[in-house]
Order: sequence, then structure tokens, then C-alpha cells
Amino acid sequence: MKFLQTILIILLIFFALRIIMRLAAPYIMRYIAKKAGERFQNMAGGFQGRQNPPQREGETVIDKVPRQDTHTNKNVGEYIDYEEID
Repeated sequence: MKFLQTILIILLIFFALRIIMRLAAPYIMRYIAKKAGERFQNMAGGFQGRQNPPQREGETVIDKVPRQDTHTNKNVGEYIDYEEID
């Protein structure tokens, strides 16, 4: 009898959660869409704020500084040249 009661309680909880999620899903999706829209708007706002000032003719402008991460590891071992043997 306890087994049957446990199964019924599990089914009751399952169906109650299904009904609650069906009612709450539109509100949850609307909240997620609103937050995503705000995030996209904030990212786009950062790009709009950085308008390039007008350049004078003959002026040199560097937009991107190259990275200096050309570090090579010299302790990787020695090179061995293998030959195929037929």
C-alpha cells in the first residue's frame, strides 16, 4: 500500500509541476528575452560610443596594437628525422 501511495504522490507532483510550468513558461521566456535584448543593446551601445574622430589628411593612425606573445619554448626537445624503411 505504501508503494502505491508513493507512486501516486510522485505522479501528483509530476502533473502539478507540468501545469505550473505551462502557466509560468511565457513569463519566464519573456524575462529571458528581455534580459538578452538588454545585453545586446548594452554591447551595441559600447560600439556606438566609440565613433572614430575625424582624421586630418596625412595623419597616421594605429587602430590595433600587435600582441607581443611570440614566445617560443626552447625546451621542447630535439628534432629527430625519421626515414621509412621498406
